[in-house]
Amino acid sequence: MLKVGLTGGIASGKTTVTRLLVEKGAYHIDFDQLAHEVEKKGSSVWSEIVKNFGSSILEAGGAINRRKLAEIVFTNPDKLKLLNRIVHPAVIEEWKKRLREIEVRDKNAIVLGDVPLLFEAGLKDLFDFTIVVYTPPDIQVKRLMERNGFTEEEARLRIANQMPIEEKIPLADMVFDNSLPLEETKSRVDTLWDELTQRQREIHLKRRISP
Repeated sequence: MLKVGLTGGIASGKTTVTRLLVEKGAYHIDFDQLAHEVEKKGSSVWSEIVKNFGSSILEAGGAINRRKLAEIVFTNPDKLKLLNRIVHPAVIEEWKKRLREIEVRDKNAIVLGDVPLLFEAGLKDLFDFTIVVYTPPDIQVKRLMERNGFTEEEARLRIANQMPIEEKIPLADMVFDNSLPLEETKSRVDTLWDELTQRQREIHLKRRISP
């Protein structure tokens, strides 16, 4: 099994790259979705979040309103760190559980972990190989304005509140430039898939010959 960490800035096109790799046979685990699951009403994570952030973040039925929670932590680094300390351990355990389930079915699987805060949260060690999907800031701004209806100022503020892409690039094993037309992206994904399958074969061989 090859565990691949996929990250990048907001509106960098991770979804497109992920979709193309899944079409080729990769498994996909979305860490945001894992966070949704561990935060379900009644869970221990839910209880800790409510204890630390108050019942004002809850919807009428008791579920966490992630938009309200995001508004609290968006401009408060200390509260964001607190939230991450509550959520991340449970997310990591769920990730490991999913990996075990996949390995039972496919020992040679290539598994994509889609992790927006891969480096910020110190999660690189969970993966055999990490990829940053890169798009220039001006294209990110344009995509955010079109996709989310943000003003240019709102889009740039969202980007500015993330770890600068220039700091992520040296931490990754590979940078995938996603600023080109879709057909070129597809061609680059073909090359990337070839590399990932080769890496998976190397890992499989090492495990076979290990004492």
